[in-house]
Amino acid sequence: MAQALRLAEMGLYSTSPNPRVGCVLVADGRIIGSGWHRQAGEAHAEVYALREAGDAARGSTAYVTMEPCSHHGRTPPCADALISAGVARVVTAAADPNPLVAGSGNSKLRAAGLQVDTGLMEAVAHELNIGFYSRMNRGTPWLRSKIGLSLDGRTALANGVSKWITGEAARQDVQRWRARSCAVLTGIGTVLADDARLNVREPRGARQPLRVVLDSNLQISVTARIFLSVKNSNVLVYTASRDNKKISLLNNAGASVSILPDGNGRIDLAGVMRDLAKRGCNEVLVEAGSTLNGALLRAGLTDELLLYIAPQLLGDLGRGMFKLGELGSLDQRVNLKWQDIRQVGTDLRIMARVENV
Repeated sequence: MAQALRLAEMGLYSTSPNPRVGCVLVADGRIIGSGWHRQAGEAHAEVYALREAGDAARGSTAYVTMEPCSHHGRTPPCADALISAGVARVVTAAADPNPLVAGSGNSKLRAAGLQVDTGLMEAVAHELNIGFYSRMNRGTPWLRSKIGLSLDGRTALANGVSKWITGEAARQDVQRWRARSCAVLTGIGTVLADDARLNVREPRGARQPLRVVLDSNLQISVTARIFLSVKNSNVLVYTASRDNKKISLLNNAGASVSILPDGNGRIDLAGVMRDLAKRGCNEVLVEAGSTLNGALLRAGLTDELLLYIAPQLLGDLGRGMFKLGELGSLDQRVNLKWQDIRQVGTDLRIMARVENV
């Protein structure tokens, strides 16, 4: 199963909106076939493993990181393929949360006489597809906020200068987090201040995530750098404005515009998350300033923080990470749970889960 999970990781940057899945076939104590799902529309992991094994698959054991599918989608059911190949036993790490499967894959295998065992390395498999589980179970993507900051919690000087607080190794690491995300989300303030493209430069060949801008009043310029490398209209602007002239200009620049007001002249943040899920987004990476980061956190939409802490002090006048307003008591604080702490280049990378808002 560990080998199957390593294979599944090879689809880290390419499988969405599908989950990352790996499969290993074993007979007489040796691996006879292996495979991983590469991208939506292509064969699933089980099919690649069965092709490699050929006739040797009969009587074998299949180790699969997610319950085999049982429905006809863009590809035939993998449960049927395993049954037809004569596999005797299937060991799965995690259930498929897709309502079209959700236990029916394992049921079909058992009905055909196969031995089915579940739950092997389940926690690891769940983490690998945490966004897929979020989208299927909650109807929203897994929202991860990336923040570069100094040791005293400042993301920029008082005048807004922030290039560069963190080092080159940290910035390269961010590229990989962008690449595994279905969308990179930012606010209009960051676009106006930094004019960033928010595209993926490393690893080479990785698919470009959807780039999402929250812009209540449509202040974004059609000459913004985010539009310079538009491919397949992968810039999406959410707004509360109904300025049809500006919307038309943005459409001509290659962007899609979605009007999603909250009734107070701002954007419905929860509605944005639901809409991104409907568009097939599993993981969303937020690269924004304290205003949007604070709004998402207060709304209970932020799941995880990805913090790059530089060994620097910027002073008490520097800009902070979140605009949360004044807390009247410690009961109002946001509690986090450490997930991972490691050094990346000269900086410290901390991953923490939000436990309550």
